[in-house]
Amino acid sequence: MAKKRNTSRYRKRKGLFVFECVVLAVLVLVLGGSIWATMKFSLINFEKLDQDKVFTSDEVNQNQIQTGNGQEMENTENDFGLSGVEMFALVGLDTRDGLEDEVKNSDTMIVACLNHNEKTIRLVSVYRDTYMNVGEDFEGDILYSKANCAYAIGGAAQFLSMLNLNLDLNITEFATVRFLALAKTIELMGGIDLDMTREEVIHLNNYNVETSEACNMPYEELQMPGPEEFDGERTMTFHVNGTQAVSYARIRYTQGNDFRRAARQRLVLQKTLEKAKTCGIGTLNSILNEVLPDVTTNMDMSKIMTYAAAVLSYNIVDQAGFPFDHIADDGELTGNDNVVPVTLESNVVKLHEFLLPGVPYEPSATVREYSDYIIYRTGLGLEYVPENSENGAIPVWTPEAQAAEQVQTETVQDMAEGYDSDSYAEEYGYDPYAE
Repeated sequence: MAKKRNTSRYRKRKGLFVFECVVLAVLVLVLGGSIWATMKFSLINFEKLDQDKVFTSDEVNQNQIQTGNGQEMENTENDFGLSGVEMFALVGLDTRDGLEDEVKNSDTMIVACLNHNEKTIRLVSVYRDTYMNVGEDFEGDILYSKANCAYAIGGAAQFLSMLNLNLDLNITEFATVRFLALAKTIELMGGIDLDMTREEVIHLNNYNVETSEACNMPYEELQMPGPEEFDGERTMTFHVNGTQAVSYARIRYTQGNDFRRAARQRLVLQKTLEKAKTCGIGTLNSILNEVLPDVTTNMDMSKIMTYAAAVLSYNIVDQAGFPFDHIADDGELTGNDNVVPVTLESNVVKLHEFLLPGVPYEPSATVREYSDYIIYRTGLGLEYVPENSENGAIPVWTPEAQAAEQVQTETVQDMAEGYDSDSYAEEYGYDPYAE
């Protein structure tokens, strides 16, 4: 059985590691020189996965043409000999000193899609509370639960399998990073610029008390202009240091809560990428010395070196959060505070349209099966797709989006009162509890 966590301690610290993946940008941006890069690679932690435990969509659905890394499209090699589309998983874990023996959830999960033909990058955050088939639990039974627990149960292999089978992908490579490196990375870069609301600045300063302590760095309050200059109806650009940027990525107590937080993570990632491209070799060398010991990956050295040189010329063209259409469940339907995709199948279609615009896609039998089970379990089918599902866009949270969130809350409460499992078993033609 899994080791039980201290709940109060977990709640206090869980916000600290939602943004670890940001520093992975530096890894793929700057390892261009062969001798220099070889020396730096000795600092990275390499983890070899048992490929028999990593399930991809193509392998499981052998008779179907799937999208993903093997996408059918016109491939023209770029200047670095790269072509087509590849996807990688960026993972953030709470692995601070003293916590190594505790269960580690993947509380930051980002799918990075690199289109070598177009030299573009698309990023998708998978919300950590997304209700999915996470694979076998510690007793060997299939478990539907929060997406972030797959890593705690079966490590990177089970985490990648969860992404692939629920989202119809073929990802086999990943990288994780500890959160402590992020503040130092941005600090050494000289900070980044962020557009924030007055509410966000207030929360940033509050979070930064704990962030600075955890990072063992001095606390510096971000100065707030007066309300006559900066009211609650507008945003303003602020230059933030390392711990302030980290604290911004931690914020969840605004409208949109965890969905907006995931969007803030992606924004900080984009800003970090942009700033890294302007840094000199001395700065990058210092950053790598700080970052690489906190990186774990199964990518080999030659591949990282090739991608490092290439990605310098790539641009992040779009970012999103998954699931696009969702309803927050406080535990009435699934037994836990999950984010329910409405539906999984329709959301996966939108995901592929986002990652690979214009490329035909048909959901696999596996995705349809998982989607049908979630509908059976929750009662939330296509008829409950919110009219204005919020995707955590930055920087504006509109009154319409706020109203949509309220509608979602009321909808799930109504469903909990009127849910009839027998009627859904009859409608969808099977009983998942029959065995």
